[in-house]
Amino acid sequence: MKPAMVWEAGGRQVDARLLALLRALQRNPTLKAAAHELDISYRAAWGLLLDGASLAGAPLVEMQRGRGARLTRLGSRLLRADEQLRKAVEPLRARFELKPAPSGGAALRLTASHDPLLAQFCERFAVPAGLVADVTFRGSEDCLALFSRGATELAGFHLEGFDIRRFVQSGRDALIRFAERDQGLIVAHGNPKRLASMADVARSHARFVNRQRGSGTRRLIDRLLSDAGVAPEQIRGYATEEYTHRAVAATVAAGGADVGFGVHAAAAELGLDFVPVLQERYWLAARLRTLETPTMQRLLEALAGKPLSRIGRKFAGYDLRGAGDVVNVEEAVA
Repeated sequence: MKPAMVWEAGGRQVDARLLALLRALQRNPTLKAAAHELDISYRAAWGLLLDGASLAGAPLVEMQRGRGARLTRLGSRLLRADEQLRKAVEPLRARFELKPAPSGGAALRLTASHDPLLAQFCERFAVPAGLVADVTFRGSEDCLALFSRGATELAGFHLEGFDIRRFVQSGRDALIRFAERDQGLIVAHGNPKRLASMADVARSHARFVNRQRGSGTRRLIDRLLSDAGVAPEQIRGYATEEYTHRAVAATVAAGGADVGFGVHAAAAELGLDFVPVLQERYWLAARLRTLETPTMQRLLEALAGKPLSRIGRKFAGYDLRGAGDVVNVEEAVA
């Protein structure tokens, strides 16, 4: 048993699938694709949107002929509010959840910075195999903070931009290699504005779509701007935020921005061009005692073996050498 958060409007409880559909629309350019991801019919998805618009008093999604579907400002605000509330109640949920911490063969809870390959690995293998139970995507720092408090057994993150030693401890925790991945500029096919760096984005006044505050990629973007001597206010669209790499790419694909910043795989999926800027390591953090459980041992085997490699072949910009290797905290930080 565990506490849950629900939305109400006009005395009615909002169908939880509506929020899930709005999140799926951030990752997919069309309502059909979002419905397919959630395994619901197009008609059911359309019904959820109509019902949501009725309860909210205004449309949550704008359907654009030939350009798919985009969240309206109200829809984006609803998702941001939902995300902020979930962050606020997560410590209480973890505190009052009536179940023991996983041990032995129990599935593990995973809280991770968004990564397209990790999302597919969990959806297609780790969750069906009973290795991972709950998967929640949020900023790297939030994930590590929850991990440090024992609210999740696994935390997925990338190192750029902050010191992880506030959250992980040598002798108590270990880090697991997941992948090296390419991050860079996501631009329209042909890179019409000839962008090669964040400095170019500022100079050209290109419309930019950012990642949300608290995410590891947002910290990386801010570091790159600082290194280039560019102030955030020089970036047109710096305040425009999306919560996943897929949503950033979808915004560029739909013409809502000229450029975004994210992983190569998100650009390739939507037929966009990609300008590599750097390669970074994506990690999973776990307690040393968790590593000894049968579930964790099976997960490490899957990361190092065919389950991850088969899925990874379809994703551009990933290097899976060393996946599943366990590394000491101090060694990883160094």
